[in-house]
Amino acid sequence: MDITLKEYSDFQDFLRRSCGIEIGENKQYLVKNRLSGVLREFNLASYSELVSHLEAHSVFSNRLKSKVIDAMTTNETFWFRDDSQFLALKNEVLPELFLKTRGVVKIWSAACSSGQEPYTMSMCAEEMTRSQGSPVNVQIVGTDISETILNVARTAVYSDMAINRGLDSKVSALYFQKVEAGHQLKSEIARRVRFQQLNLLQSFSGIGRFDVIFCRNVLIYFSDEVKRDILRRLVDALEPGGYLFLSSTESVPVDMTALAPVRGKQARYFKKVG
Repeated sequence: MDITLKEYSDFQDFLRRSCGIEIGENKQYLVKNRLSGVLREFNLASYSELVSHLEAHSVFSNRLKSKVIDAMTTNETFWFRDDSQFLALKNEVLPELFLKTRGVVKIWSAACSSGQEPYTMSMCAEEMTRSQGSPVNVQIVGTDISETILNVARTAVYSDMAINRGLDSKVSALYFQKVEAGHQLKSEIARRVRFQQLNLLQSFSGIGRFDVIFCRNVLIYFSDEVKRDILRRLVDALEPGGYLFLSSTESVPVDMTALAPVRGKQARYFKKVG
C-alpha cells in the first residue's frame, strides 16, 4: 500500500509529538516496511485512516498507538554492548560510588529495550560481589517506551540467537540456565533489576534519582532541541557527583557545564558537577 506525501507528513508529525522520534524526508519505504503488518492487523484501508485513529482517544486507538510505536522504535541491543563502558562501570565508577555512599548504588538504564543492558549491569555487580567476597547493593531500573518489549525483559528468558550476541559460553553458563523456552537468567542477576514504562519526553520525577545513568544510542533519534531537553532532565535525575554514560559516539553540548567529561582508563563518560 502506497503512502502519499500528506499521509507521510501527518505521520511524521504524530511520531514527533508522541515520542520525539524524527524520521527524515523520503523515508516512506521505512514506514511502509514497518507498518504494513499493523495496517493488516487492525484492518485499516489507508495511512490516512491510520493517522486518523492515532489522533483519536479510544481503547482501539491506544492499542494502535502502542503497536505503531513498537514498530517504529529500534530495539537493537546485545550483552556488554560497547564493553569498555561496562569495564569502566565495574572497575572505576562503582568502586568510587561504594566508597562514597557506603550503601546502595542506584542505576538507571534508559531505553533498555529487551533488558540486556540493565542485566549486564547486574552481572557487573555480581562480579564485584564475587571478587570482594561480600554482596554489593546495586538497584537498577530499566525503562523503555514500549511496554511490549519490557514484558520480554521481565521474563529474563532469551533465545539462542539473543544469548550469542555478546556473551561467550563461559559467561552464559555462569548466569543462565537452559529452559524449554530458551535461556533463563538466574535469579541473583534478575532480582537487582526492575522495569518501568517511560517515554523520555515525559517527566522523570516518578522514577527517582540515580548515581549512574546509561542513555546510549537513543538521543540520535531526537531533534537537537529535544536532545538538549532530555539531557537537562537526565542531569536533574543524577545525584551530585553522579555519572552519565552516552554511547561512545555521542557528546553533550559544550555549554552544558553541569556535565564534565571523564576520560577513564577504559572509556569516556560524564560526571555531574556543581
